[in-house]
Amino acid sequence: MAEIQRLSRGGEIAREASAHCARWIDLALGMGAADAVPFVIADIAFDPRTLLKCMYGCDDWGKLHTCPSRPRGPGTSEYRDMFGRYRWGVIVHTHEKKPAQRISYEIERQAFLAGYPLAFSLSDCGLCERCAGHDGEPCRFPQKARPAFHSVGIDVFATARRFGLPLEPLRDPEQEQNWYAAAFIE
Repeated sequence: MAEIQRLSRGGEIAREASAHCARWIDLALGMGAADAVPFVIADIAFDPRTLLKCMYGCDDWGKLHTCPSRPRGPGTSEYRDMFGRYRWGVIVHTHEKKPAQRISYEIERQAFLAGYPLAFSLSDCGLCERCAGHDGEPCRFPQKARPAFHSVGIDVFATARRFGLPLEPLRDPEQEQNWYAAAFIE
């Protein structure tokens, strides 16, 4: 718990998060996460500039169901307001995209069943090989599809670094990847 207090900005909330998150951290690690750490909302780095990377760096802009560009979707300030109402949760680190989503969604599901009805996970959606949005079709898995950290205005790099978790731009396609997801629980 001393490590969590050192890493978190939230003092009392950090102790609460640490106490409540142990079972979800164990679940994440048991499902294959490289790391799983509790967070308090003050640890999450919100920055609306993340949307610029989506708009001017992603070939899928305007096409996918979990994109910030989807019609009638909330903006980054609305997302910040929504996620800012949470107090704590768990960040999940994996080396592949699909496990990050599978693990964070399972934490969300288990938290819901444990009495946290507004638990919600964020992950870069990888449920389908090709998103139905590319073909103008409805989402095949609307109950499980979740937006990515960066698409809701969260700076993944700054957030991961606050916990000493690895995340650097890949300079070579052979480098090990780092994928991040989170479950916002309370």
